[in-house]
Amino acid sequence: MTPEFSRPHRLDQIGAGEAQVEVTASPEEREALARRFGLKEVERLEARYALRRDAIGVIARGHLSGAVTQACVVTDEPLPAKIEEDFAIRFLPEPSEGEAPDELELSEDECDTVFYSGGAIDLGEAAAETLALALDPFPRSPNAAAVLKDAGVLSEEEAKRLAEESGPFGGLAALRDKLGKKD
Repeated sequence: MTPEFSRPHRLDQIGAGEAQVEVTASPEEREALARRFGLKEVERLEARYALRRDAIGVIARGHLSGAVTQACVVTDEPLPAKIEEDFAIRFLPEPSEGEAPDELELSEDECDTVFYSGGAIDLGEAAAETLALALDPFPRSPNAAAVLKDAGVLSEEEAKRLAEESGPFGGLAALRDKLGKKD
């Protein structure tokens, strides 16, 4: 199945030097991505790539820029968010069936790895995945804390304080106090 935002870039278009490529999602693609990622809206999504070959694949470094509207996980209120994300991706050929992928040793500042098949890499899908990773997984509106408190949900600070007060032997201490009062 073709992704909602597909921009295949043929490998034979990447020469010995660096190739500059820009991709921008259309209104229809942004609408489909909003559905896929559970967003209220994707107002803008674009990525700039600098592509170059290396010994085992293609290195893509660049910048993703976007504007989305997420829903607060508590109140469902719309929360606008701007995404400005630098990225580094290494595109590698998909291993053959039954063949284990080569072990890659990557340091923390190295690239994410994306496998491709055929004669092209999909820069649109790479941008969509980069956007998804940059989103706040639990966006909260300014009203979220009050709504949770009204519903009886403890804040992290309240839960921590309660745990410290009772500790692992809090129940035994309460029982000891109860038994001590009967004497």
